[in-house]
This record gives sequence, structure tokens and C-alpha cells, in this order.
Amino acid sequence: MKKILMALVLGALATGTAGVTMDHPAAAKDAKKIRIASEGSFAPWNGMDSSGKLVGFEIDLAWDLCKRMEAECELIAQDWDGMIPSLQQGKIDAIMAGMTITDERKKVIAFAGPYGTEQSTFAVLKSSKLNGAAFGAESIDLADEAGSKAALAKLAELLKGKAVGVQTSTIQVDFLEKHLPDVTVRSYDKIDNAAIDLSSGRVDAIFGDRSPIEAIIRSMGKDSMTLVGPTMTRGVLGEGMGVGLRKADADLKARFDKAIVEAGKDGTIAKLSQQHFGYDVSVR
Repeated sequence: MKKILMALVLGALATGTAGVTMDHPAAAKDAKKIRIASEGSFAPWNGMDSSGKLVGFEIDLAWDLCKRMEAECELIAQDWDGMIPSLQQGKIDAIMAGMTITDERKKVIAFAGPYGTEQSTFAVLKSSKLNGAAFGAESIDLADEAGSKAALAKLAELLKGKAVGVQTSTIQVDFLEKHLPDVTVRSYDKIDNAAIDLSSGRVDAIFGDRSPIEAIIRSMGKDSMTLVGPTMTRGVLGEGMGVGLRKADADLKARFDKAIVEAGKDGTIAKLSQQHFGYDVSVR
């Protein structure tokens, strides 16, 4: 009887320990396989092919970084809103999903990189009065507060009272709330859905990263909508795209950082940029 009881106790302890280890977020740094999440709806950074397979610049770069780290990796499609919660809960180990490094996000998670940078811009229907309007600047560096003041004032004047579609929980939402308070912000789960509402006249403009918006314009036809206004970088729009990681995973961050530096130095990031964007998005 004692032997049976002891066996039951040891079995229960073993089962309990295994359950904690499986679900504990810190376990990822000890695991051989690195689970990397991407959205799959942010082309050309990341997208899906006709078979439902993740494709795009970040997907190719992820496989390259894994090879450099000599790591076994798994690429997982994850909705944007669930990225950081899934990371914190230990369901994934890294995020490569066009996620910009910002001060707000750094309060919650760590980042390796950046490995790429992107401009933010507006798009409107070609029939819009905003098409052809004099915005007064071709680009705005938001880190230069004094130099960007006049251009931002002109932008606010032209967009006052307009409804602008953006993807929820993005740096573009932060920009609109900080710099264009008189704009009506309408959030969507994907920038593609914001573009659908633009085409049907439910919003006056959409605002997002340049390359995904350009991809949408190509897919909808160049006669339907067009980019307008200045392109914007830095400031509230962040430091560039990075690999999102748990703060506790310092070793994994160091491995990703090393691999990203190597991929930048040997021209791999620039080569993948040209392949997917037609221009270089690497951080120099």
C-alpha cells in the first residue's frame, strides 16, 4: 500500500511539474524550437499565399536569422491584437510582424533590432479634393519638432473634420491622436478593411505604412486611390521594425541582435528589401 501511495504521489508531482513547464513563459529560452509569430496580412512585410502559407520580407528574413542562430524555428500566423498577449503568455517566443519599436511598447516587451524602417503616409480616392492639395512638404521628420511644426499645422488644417481609417493598436493611431486631434479616427483590424471603407466612401483617407498601402493600391487598381501628403518618420512613429521578445529572454534577444547585425552587414537585408519592396528598407 505504501508503495502504491508513493507511486501516486510521485506521479502527481511529475504531472504538475510538466504542466507548469509547458505553459510557463520563461520556458521558451530553454526550448530548442523558436516560435515566431507574424500577421500574414501586411504585405510586403508579411502576407499569405494562395495555400495559406506565410510569405513576405519578414518571413524570408526570419528563416535567414534562424539559420544564422542555428535554431529550429516555427512560423505561426497570429492576429495583430493577440501578438503581445500571446508572447507574454508563452504561446509564442518572438514577433516579426511589422512591429515598430516605440517607447510605449518597450515598457511591456523587449526588441531585437531594428532590422527595417518604414515611412507612414496617407491615401485617398483619386476623386478626393485632397488629391492634388498643397500639403507644403514632401516629408516630415517628427524627431525634429521645430522643423516639423509648420508642415504638421498644414496637415491638420487640410484634414480637420475628416474621417481617417487606420489599423487598431498601431503607431499611426498614436500619431493621429497626438498631432491631428481634430481628425475622426476609425480603427480596423486590418488596413485592408480600412481601404475597403475608403473605396466605398465611409472614410475620407487611410493612414498607414507606405509599402502595405502601395500594395493595396496595386491590388485595387491605380485608378481607384493614390498616396497623398508628406511621408512621415521617427518621433511617435518609432525607431523602425524589430523582433518583439519577452524582457526575460535576454539570451534570445542577444542571439537575434547578433544575427540581425550580420544580415545587415553582408547585404542580406538589403537584398530581401529589393526583392519584396523594390527599395532598401534596411536601417543604416
